[in-house]
Amino acid sequence: MQRRHLLLALPGLLALPHLARADAPIKLRDLYNKDLSFSDLALSLQGSRISVAGFMAPPLKAESVFFVLTKKPMAVCPFCEPGMPWPDDILAVYARRVVEVIPFNVPITVTGLLELGDAVDPELGFYSKVRLADASYQRA
Repeated sequence: MQRRHLLLALPGLLALPHLARADAPIKLRDLYNKDLSFSDLALSLQGSRISVAGFMAPPLKAESVFFVLTKKPMAVCPFCEPGMPWPDDILAVYARRVVEVIPFNVPITVTGLLELGDAVDPELGFYSKVRLADASYQRA
C-alpha cells in the first residue's frame, strides 16, 4: 500500500521544482530571443506581475518614478547614445513611488507588471520595448 501512495504522490512531487522556480526572479536575457524579439516566456507573462533581478542604473532625473534596471552594474547611462539598437540587458521600470536611489553596484529585485511593445515616456522621452509598471523594488 505504501508503494501505491508513492505512485499517486509522484506527479505532485515532480511539479514542486517547477513551482519553486515560479517565484524566482526572471533574468533579463530570458525576456528575449537571439534576434531581440520577445521570448515565449515574455509573451506568456505579458500583463502579469513578475520579479526581475539586476542593478539600478543612475537615474535620468531626480524625483522621478522611473529608473532603468540593468543586468550588470553601470556607473554611467547605458542607453544614452542616440541611434543605438535597443539593448537586451536593460528594463524600464515605473515605480509606485518616487525612486530612492540605490547605489549602482547593489543588486536589487524589482517586481511589477510586465508590459511589452514600443513606448515613449511622455515626460522623459525615453523609448522602451519592455517595461515593469506599478513596480516596487528592494535590495536583493
